[in-house]
Amino acid sequence: MPKSYVQIDPKDNIIVAIHNLEQGTTVTIAGQTFDLKENIKGKHKFALNDFNIGDQIFMYGVLIGKAVLPIQKGTAITIENVKHASADFNDANEKFTWKAPDISKFKGRTFNGYHRADGSVGTGNYWLVIPLTFCENRNIDVLEAALSDALGYQTKKDFAVDTSALINKYKSGASTDDLYNTPIITTKEEMSKNRVFPNVDGIKFLKHDGGCGGIRQDSEILCKLLAGYITNSNVAGATIFSLGCQNAQIDMLQKAILEKDPNFSKPIHYLEQQKSASERKLIEEAVKHTFVGLTEANKIERKPAPLNKLVLGLECGGSDGFSGISANPALGYASDLLVGLGGSPILSEFPELNGVEQDLINRCEQQEDAKKFSSLMRSYSAAAVAVGSGFENNPSPGNIKDGLITDAMKSAGAAKKGGTSPVTKVLDYTEKITKPGLNLLCTPGNDVESTTGLAGSGCNIIVFTTGLGTPTGNPIAPVLKMSSNTHLFEKMNDIIDINAGTVISGEDTIESMGEKILEHIIKVASGEIAAKADLKGQNDFIPWKRGISL
Repeated sequence: MPKSYVQIDPKDNIIVAIHNLEQGTTVTIAGQTFDLKENIKGKHKFALNDFNIGDQIFMYGVLIGKAVLPIQKGTAITIENVKHASADFNDANEKFTWKAPDISKFKGRTFNGYHRADGSVGTGNYWLVIPLTFCENRNIDVLEAALSDALGYQTKKDFAVDTSALINKYKSGASTDDLYNTPIITTKEEMSKNRVFPNVDGIKFLKHDGGCGGIRQDSEILCKLLAGYITNSNVAGATIFSLGCQNAQIDMLQKAILEKDPNFSKPIHYLEQQKSASERKLIEEAVKHTFVGLTEANKIERKPAPLNKLVLGLECGGSDGFSGISANPALGYASDLLVGLGGSPILSEFPELNGVEQDLINRCEQQEDAKKFSSLMRSYSAAAVAVGSGFENNPSPGNIKDGLITDAMKSAGAAKKGGTSPVTKVLDYTEKITKPGLNLLCTPGNDVESTTGLAGSGCNIIVFTTGLGTPTGNPIAPVLKMSSNTHLFEKMNDIIDINAGTVISGEDTIESMGEKILEHIIKVASGEIAAKADLKGQNDFIPWKRGISL
């Protein structure tokens, strides 16, 4: 795409500036030649024709807004002259046909994963420590301090500081120069070589602020989410802390686990503080139960598995004006490749599907899923309006600054992550994936709430596209960050894994970039390389209480 401007779809009546364009620049596109009447920033859009107040504006081939002021051809599309608008939709899905991409490069390929009793395969092997209520968060901290460093799982940074080395030197009478020359920094890669349990990728501590108070449904949803994490293929077992009197009871969690996996057989240990002799005794039992559980988890080794065992979360955040034309469609092509191979991508963030509902409804294989998606979208939208908001308030200041000025514009680009394949299932929040192919999962647009939900529904790896940059990760699912532009990749290389900016520069096509993404996914899934979010100890976990979150 080595151009200065581009029309994404033949229906579009606004044009994307790839670079900063000066006033007077002659534009030749879509059968027209005209001069720009003002400067246009890169990633932003300009008018292909004149607009009167109320005229519809299209991008990605869909309605993304309406003019609220007269707009001249060759002038900028801004939040002052355009307001959000999106097409209506109905429950009926039209006939849909799909041609799968060429999967010959990946046919027969495998990744090395952790095989579970239910037939799923993990890309990681983690032990979870979970409080059923926020009252137990302090005990979670105590257990983390007791186990993480001692077992070789430094969780907060991509390095550890060994102050004990200085203490030992000082006690032995070392000089000031000796102290200054003593190495005290150990990288996460070096620490991993000294793990007590080399086949266990980590112990993850899922602190949260729920489990009691609020409404009872909050605790029910929390237990279903936690059950999703416990039954996720990346998890070997869990230690559960209960106070005893909270709304989120142990039997509520147990019921949720059995609903997701009737033959659940992973080791899980429940500790209830109000039944314990003392806090000291509680912690002692927790440490011993967890340690024994880790010895069992360590017996599991990576073995080859077909690519259809990959459950790929499709996420975006900190999006910019290039996200919808480089990173998102490239991830969409990787998603289509995975569908062709029998795998399971999941597209979430329902507020960021506003305006493309009919396309997704038409792609639903089953009418019941079309109706379910329609119902979830309408109820979500109505709930937002009821509290004085709406989907139109979704774009963040960063989105707007970088060219995404309406929710429908942002949504049309965000939906590209889902590729073009049929929708095989629509899932409500915390529902577990059970059917291969593209699934839709109801989550907020909020990055961490959404990635938290993706892992809770079974994703064993997530690709997160971004145009502005984000360190977001997840406790159990590797989160690969992919930049929409090369400038971001070079500026924030310590947290970005993949660069899709080569699509903008013309070095890659959407298809070649999509294949590179899948290759990178296979390497991370096999444990050959680590997601940078994991190296940074980025364990973001925010349960959604089903309130309005855009």
